[in-house]
Amino acid sequence: MLFISLLLALLLDYLFAEPKRFHPLVGFGSLANAIERRFNQTVHSASKAKALGVAAVLIVLLPFTWLAWAVQSALADSSWLLIIVSAVVLYAAIGWQSLLQHGKAIADALLQNDMTLARQEVAKIVSRDCQALDEPAIAKAACESVLENGADAIFNAVFWFFVAGIPGVVLYRLSNTLDAMWGYKNSRFYYFGWAAARLDDVLNYIPARLSALLYALAGNTRQALHCWKTQAKAWKSPSAGVVMAAGAGALNIQLGGEAVYHGKTELRPPLGSGDDASAESIQQAILLINKALFILLVFSVLLP
Repeated sequence: MLFISLLLALLLDYLFAEPKRFHPLVGFGSLANAIERRFNQTVHSASKAKALGVAAVLIVLLPFTWLAWAVQSALADSSWLLIIVSAVVLYAAIGWQSLLQHGKAIADALLQNDMTLARQEVAKIVSRDCQALDEPAIAKAACESVLENGADAIFNAVFWFFVAGIPGVVLYRLSNTLDAMWGYKNSRFYYFGWAAARLDDVLNYIPARLSALLYALAGNTRQALHCWKTQAKAWKSPSAGVVMAAGAGALNIQLGGEAVYHGKTELRPPLGSGDDASAESIQQAILLINKALFILLVFSVLLP
């Protein structure tokens, strides 16, 4: 059942990519914004701000997770209908073709030596300042985003679907969305967004390592595992570092290093080994995602 649901979800994603209209995550984002405006008020206590953040996370997530559980329970006696509904939900939760299209657009712009377009395209998928990026920096930013979002938008979501079905993938995708909206370390979200960020870290911890393993199996396995072991722990995120270190090692490229966020330069730990990133590296990262996805499909055949 898991294999068929995953295959159907990927087929839907391949045929239709990300829905341009009426995407459920857009509606969820609007609800989350309304809840945040109501709960994220100016308070003088860090503990109270965190408590309000916890309450907001529970209010937003629990109803949808319960509804997903209710739907799965109601369809338990109808195997094929459950497979179809599961595939549709999983399709809404992943972003396979959308991610690859963004990566391809950046690579194509670089190959055409259109730096203005390349900066515009990479700015769509990264949070760093892109106005002054040169070709290697654009390619590096794109590869980092493709590798990290390959885990977040595909493999980690599939993991939670395999573990807990429809409720699992719904909880994961909505939690990941909340982290993207509330998980900033700025004055507005530093304490309020703490719960959303920590929940996302917890839900990503195991699947991120399985995603890193898929990258290793799909590329230069020995180097990927070495980079994972020696470099990931220096990265500020307990999950992103694992995924990007393994991915960079699998691709034989160097990632990390200097990047500018909101006008401030950050010197990040190095990841990977080999050449600087290039347009061809982005293409190879896209291919790595597809190879890892094929390995996952083969593995899912073995699951009950």
